[in-house]
Amino acid sequence: MSIVRFGVSIEKELLDELDEYVSENHFANRSQAIRQLISKNIVTRKWECNNVVAGSITLIFNHHKRQLLKKMTDVQHEYHDSILSSQHFHLEKELCMEIIAVKGEASVLTELADRLIAIKGIQHGKLTMSRAD
Repeated sequence: MSIVRFGVSIEKELLDELDEYVSENHFANRSQAIRQLISKNIVTRKWECNNVVAGSITLIFNHHKRQLLKKMTDVQHEYHDSILSSQHFHLEKELCMEIIAVKGEASVLTELADRLIAIKGIQHGKLTMSRAD
């Protein structure tokens, strides 16, 4: 991948916002921040266009909730083509976190995440998507 330099004209207020973004996110420089913003925009567009994306579904739950693990497993088996891997973590005696690595059409991954997050006993859930190409 080659680097291309180019100039940008930008309003002072917007440049100040960019500099604040660079600082808050600990980027080494403006170029790194701009690259990240462009990549984020591309991912969002791919997500909205239902392209193939990769990502993770993070779930926080009390593993003692009746039938919760069975329900989670049943849903995951319905989407076996989209699930790459899952990992289970013990955060506290009863509190667990599961991270499910996924790849597939954005709408399918969103549907999978929504179904898992909606299971009674899931305390928090989040789908994060990124580029798969």
